[in-house]
Amino acid sequence: MIHIEKISLLRGEISVGGDKSISHRAVMISSIAKGDSVIRNLLRGEDCRATIDAFKNMGISVNTGADGNTIIRGKGLKGLKQPEGNLYLGNSGTSMRLLLGILAGQDFKAVLKGDLSLSKRPMKRVTHPLMLMGAEIEGADSANFAPITIYGRPLKHISHKSLIASAQVKSSIMLAGLYADGKTMVTEPYKSRDHTERMLTLFGADINEEGLTISIEGLGGKELKPRQIDIPADISSAAFFIILGTIVKDAEINIIRCGINPTRTGIIKVLKDMGADIELVNKAGDFEPIADIIVRSSTLKAVKVLKEQVPSLIDEIPLIALCATQAEGTTLIEGIGELRVKETDRVNSILTNLKAFGADIEVGGDTFIIKGPKRLQGASVESFGDHRTAMMSIIAGCIADNKTIVNNSDCIATSFPNFMNILKAHAR
Repeated sequence: MIHIEKISLLRGEISVGGDKSISHRAVMISSIAKGDSVIRNLLRGEDCRATIDAFKNMGISVNTGADGNTIIRGKGLKGLKQPEGNLYLGNSGTSMRLLLGILAGQDFKAVLKGDLSLSKRPMKRVTHPLMLMGAEIEGADSANFAPITIYGRPLKHISHKSLIASAQVKSSIMLAGLYADGKTMVTEPYKSRDHTERMLTLFGADINEEGLTISIEGLGGKELKPRQIDIPADISSAAFFIILGTIVKDAEINIIRCGINPTRTGIIKVLKDMGADIELVNKAGDFEPIADIIVRSSTLKAVKVLKEQVPSLIDEIPLIALCATQAEGTTLIEGIGELRVKETDRVNSILTNLKAFGADIEVGGDTFIIKGPKRLQGASVESFGDHRTAMMSIIAGCIADNKTIVNNSDCIATSFPNFMNILKAHAR
């Protein structure tokens, strides 16, 4: 349980943890490369620890050096060993879906389990194309729900047309494609985040992109090469402070060395369209672009967020909805259906909590309809066991009159264990 009072200013230089999506992929791809990879700024949240523990269970050495960097001793594409017992992945959908792609090409059986929330999240979007590639997979509702048992097999290439723009689906198939004969292709309706393509290319995989289609050549006996990886700060974590800096009356903050991958910066574009005072400075980076993000208090106007924009800001929709409560006019956020199969039904948790704060928000089909500006009132709300709902509610409490209580907030450790410490250090 966290108690929040209204703040009057936000100041200073802020450093958030390493990007969660990139951290997962760095552990996975380093583990199946041949040799020692060194990872700087690896996120240590619960989700990423689930990925690390899974690979340790399959014989991979993961150690932290005296400098704080993580050294992973990769054993090659076929160097993993059959795990002892089940692979328990907690609440991490990324761990389960991407790991299935790697396990599809192994020579052993593995059982993947998760907590109650993860066990309700749909997996057929991944298991079905993997079975078409030759993997043998078992689970409830035709391998749609965990626990999932996978028997690695020799894989064949496929050309898969995904009905949703999902980096997890695309990444799982691409990772399986490393083990397949020939060229595996994935086509999406819109472009999803591209961290897997970037990292596999860095490690030496043969990746090609044409429009919305990504292809990967099976390695056919070759190995991925170990690398040094510098993980940028997570823009999805930074977004909580970007939003707060925008809607607090007296704010000026600088979020340093933050990832600005174009497939992740939809939140910046939407906020600038709303009139936010946001500046990107000190741009750098080849593997993953980074910048310092300067944010100042702003007067906002309503916007329309289109369905095709959603893949680049899917994790930030709770925050955009909150921001819209402070904007002049009616904001529409389309294409929110995928939020119903996150850690919780985020459509419901956003709607429930923002209404509790007094926001004028409704859902019409797959669209949020939010009228503003609205003066929010403190409330006692639930996290719904979802880290992003919990943190969005805390940010709402920072601008609401009277006290706010966010119950069952331990889930924040999933992605941002240092969130409250940073907030307390910079808000007054």
